Amino acid sequence: MRSLWRTIDRSTVRSVLVVCLADGLVGLAFGAIAVGAGLPLWLPVLLSVVVFAGSAQFLLVGVLAAGGSVVAAVAAGLLVNARLLPLGLAVGDAIGGGRRRTVLGSHLLTDESAAFALLHPSGERRRAVFWLCGVALFVCWNLGVAVGAVVGTLIPDTESLGLDAAFPAILLALALPALRSADARRASAVGVVVALASAPFLPAGLPVLLALAGVLVALPRRAAPITAHSPSASASASAPALSPPPTCGLSSPDSAIGQRKSARRGDGEGTS
Repeated sequence: MRSLWRTIDRSTVRSVLVVCLADGLVGLAFGAIAVGAGLPLWLPVLLSVVVFAGSAQFLLVGVLAAGGSVVAAVAAGLLVNARLLPLGLAVGDAIGGGRRRTVLGSHLLTDESAAFALLHPSGERRRAVFWLCGVALFVCWNLGVAVGAVVGTLIPDTESLGLDAAFPAILLALALPALRSADARRASAVGVVVALASAPFLPAGLPVLLALAGVLVALPRRAAPITAHSPSASASASAPALSPPPTCGLSSPDSAIGQRKSARRGDGEGTS
């Protein structure tokens, strides 16, 4: 085990620690905001241990704080966490074999641990980096949430601090990095329109689920196959085939001159 951890270089360890510190601060904010929104102290702490997914926790608590049902909150969190399925397939070798290791590694799987693991191609180093990042993130995140929840109980009026606006602000910050492509921007625009249009008529939490209809806009469009009746196919069929330029034979001037020189050399050798 010691030789496994020695495969991690110091720069990677520093990068992991920086990410863990940042996530710990976000966890502190999550705990304070959740308790300040009226939820009991034990709920954000339990969510952090059982769920251990920042974006899903923010969304789940946001739906509950807005008066949504538990079913809608859990469904929204599960849909957000569905992105971890392809990540788990990509870093399955880093998690390792065995039932216990697979269950624990799947629970520690996050965007950060998968990203650090995918940066290292070798098996041992990838495995060590994944477990280092996963365990460190789990500890820092849960400590931050616990401290934040306690701090949230000490704040008499959370609305005066603007903590009610922290949930949408943090969710927006989590979504901004994914809006680089045009498809993602179109899907987000459709989701915003659907959520705003349905919010006055549906219970809290359901507009968030309906906003996922924007994902259908981001589905890749398949190019239409070229058939025998399509213009491109008919054009390619009617175009004459081009023959390659001649490289030998009497039709080439250079080859004809070369043959004459060879004939003269042969005559000279015959007379000598």
